[in-house]
Amino acid sequence: MSRTGGVPGAAGRFQQWLLRARRLLGNTVTAGVRTAGDGRLVDFTVAARHLVGGLMERPTGRVSASVYETGRLVTLAPWLTGHTERLRFLLETQRPDGAWVSPLPAYALIPTLSATEALLSTLRKPDPHGHAGVPRAESEKAAGRGLAILSRWLDGTHALELPDMPAAEHIAPVLINMINQHLRHEGVRLQSSPGLDGSTVEKVQALLARGGQVPQKFLHALEIAQEAARGAPSVRPEPTGSVGASPAATAAWLGDHESADWGGSARRFLESAARRDGGPVPTAIPIANFERAWVLSWLASAGIELAVPPEMISELRSALGPNGASAGAGLPADADTSAGVLYALSLHGAPQSPDLLWAYETETHFCTWQGENGRSVTTNAHVLEAFGHHLQSTGGGESAGRYQATVAKVSSWLCAQQGDDGGWRDRWHASPYYATVCAALALHRFGGAASAPAVERAVRWVVGTQRPDGSWGRWGGTAEETAYALQVLVLTGGGASEETARAATRGGGYLRSVAESAMEANNPPLWHDKDLYCPIAVVRAAVLAALHLTRRNVLA
Repeated sequence: MSRTGGVPGAAGRFQQWLLRARRLLGNTVTAGVRTAGDGRLVDFTVAARHLVGGLMERPTGRVSASVYETGRLVTLAPWLTGHTERLRFLLETQRPDGAWVSPLPAYALIPTLSATEALLSTLRKPDPHGHAGVPRAESEKAAGRGLAILSRWLDGTHALELPDMPAAEHIAPVLINMINQHLRHEGVRLQSSPGLDGSTVEKVQALLARGGQVPQKFLHALEIAQEAARGAPSVRPEPTGSVGASPAATAAWLGDHESADWGGSARRFLESAARRDGGPVPTAIPIANFERAWVLSWLASAGIELAVPPEMISELRSALGPNGASAGAGLPADADTSAGVLYALSLHGAPQSPDLLWAYETETHFCTWQGENGRSVTTNAHVLEAFGHHLQSTGGGESAGRYQATVAKVSSWLCAQQGDDGGWRDRWHASPYYATVCAALALHRFGGAASAPAVERAVRWVVGTQRPDGSWGRWGGTAEETAYALQVLVLTGGGASEETARAATRGGGYLRSVAESAMEANNPPLWHDKDLYCPIAVVRAAVLAALHLTRRNVLA
């Protein structure tokens, strides 16, 4: 018998999970969920409503802990609450091969550089801000293993192609130089990969030294400026206390807390960020606009009925300034978040004019922000949803013709970006299943008959890439990626064929089998920021949406 009051088997394990999740999450996600006799989640609507309610209770958003960001706080703010816990987090999350986060050098380089530099920095400092209760031998061993794998990756013989992640090409040379400073008396040195010359870092440092203002997008990675960031007069924290919605950037600006009397709000922001997860910190916070828009859209698109708090709708409306909305305070407004907010509001009966998005229009597509170096499939998919749903729900009025032309333009561009295999890839997520669900659903709903062949190819690709256990995933099966794949199959009508119906049924079975763990904060990080992260509430919403769809559409 279990310790949950005599409930045996799977049902007892599920009740244990409910109790544990409620303790961790304050009853905001799992309260009201009911179980069938075998312990499966069955009342997804209740769970979704509590998930939405939790967004108001934790308005800054919930993001997984970041190795990169936590490593920067170990170096920049050893005085901050939770220093020992941050060190332990780095030691406990190191992979057997010596890397952090991923076995792939492209994704592991930035977090491995950050963690290794943090450990080396700590080893050079005496207590109380040094190893602080963590055995020195453990830190030395972990730092040595980190250096060993970094030396293999950065051997100077070939360029290491980094994924398209914010500031990666600026962060890497700074950390390599910092590590080499630690090693200057050891007779060893990391090589810098071709293309990581740090020239932009020098420009940012010089600009700050002159008292100039750096572009807002650089504030999120202000730590690259090092000493020039400390107390820079042209930089001021947001009302939240953050600089660039980043603990690392905030710590770099704050510097030595004991002499920074003017930095009270920044210190409070860091203390709050550190307390949230017991020491480790996320890569971006707050992310309220992004989190709310994506959660509301996933759930509503799956047909889950929600009573959204009126104040949440009001706050999303208020987030739409002349340039649109940012993911959260401290980040620049962007077309992706703006379109997501507009679509969520329209889905919930509060449509707003999408005209502000035209500021992001280029000759061929929509950019995420002005001066964007790359191009984003998912940004354009969300732009298509914003214009398409507004046109459907309001008729468009005098602007109907221009809206229709925009829908046609973006639809055509998205179809042209589809891979030969039928999937899409994007700069904001490591998995092609995220880009594919965004593009395929937007095209199915708003792209018209001309987009139908692209959607059909996407369905075939999803069916053809299912794993033997029924899951989907780029590197291994995950609940998040399986949820995206299932939405493609069910919401595009692809499940009407026998083959796709079988795939959806198997995928639904897999997702239900891992539903307990998928609802907890242990989904692998797949989203792009300075390192990989997981927006926990957003992923939960996607999983709940897929569970609801497979029960209603596949299992009925």
